[in-house]
Amino acid sequence: MVKVRMMNEELFAKTLKEFNVAGELIRARQEEKQGLLDDFDTECKRFFYGKISERALISSVKKTNNELHRLDSEIRQNMGKSRHAGNRALGIISMQVPVHF
Repeated sequence: MVKVRMMNEELFAKTLKEFNVAGELIRARQEEKQGLLDDFDTECKRFFYGKISERALISSVKKTNNELHRLDSEIRQNMGKSRHAGNRALGIISMQVPVHF
């Protein structure tokens, strides 16, 4: 008698949820990053037109770079989580290969 391996649907659903959460977090951090870059562009224009000092711009550059670094590391971390969830899903799916008699 041949035993058919049943898919663990609960584990697959959990993996799919983790994948979706990581994807949503990546998108949210990218939108946050774009907003930060837009704000910095506004600061640069204010400096160009003489509304803020060079010292204020340098301070803004430091804060923006730190924030960009934080966002980039969060994006990379969530990319790793989604890659891990995707690999786990592939493993679950590959166990469902039909057996030929």
